[in-house]
Amino acid sequence: MKNYAKTMQKGFTLIELMIVIAIVGILATVALPAYQTYASKAKFSEVILATSVVKVAVELCAQDQGAVDNCTATTNGVPANSAATGYLSTLTTTNGIITATAVGTSAAAASGLNGETYTLTPIYADGKISWKVSGTCVDKYCK
Repeated sequence: MKNYAKTMQKGFTLIELMIVIAIVGILATVALPAYQTYASKAKFSEVILATSVVKVAVELCAQDQGAVDNCTATTNGVPANSAATGYLSTLTTTNGIITATAVGTSAAAASGLNGETYTLTPIYADGKISWKVSGTCVDKYCK
């Protein structure tokens, strides 16, 4: 019985370790692109969120004016156009149409964003506004 105890395996064989490394490699190959897409969507949500204050201002302007034609940045309570902050490059409002642009190619390597646009077009009818979403983000981030 003593000889048997001395010959017991203590640890993993090289084959077992190589199998584990192969499994981890396969999982990483599948998970990394999914994670990068998720991270880019999370970063683009900052661009979408930046439009929320302007949306409310355009809705209030439309109620006061009876149309969205006069709802442009710095008029009728609509905030001024915004400059770059975080992942947002620009935010403009013209006749109620809100356009937000993500950071461009200079910051794209770090952020995963490449100047995608998020455009909200107001449709004013019967005293209510509904928003039509468009822009280059539709296929990737803002479906």
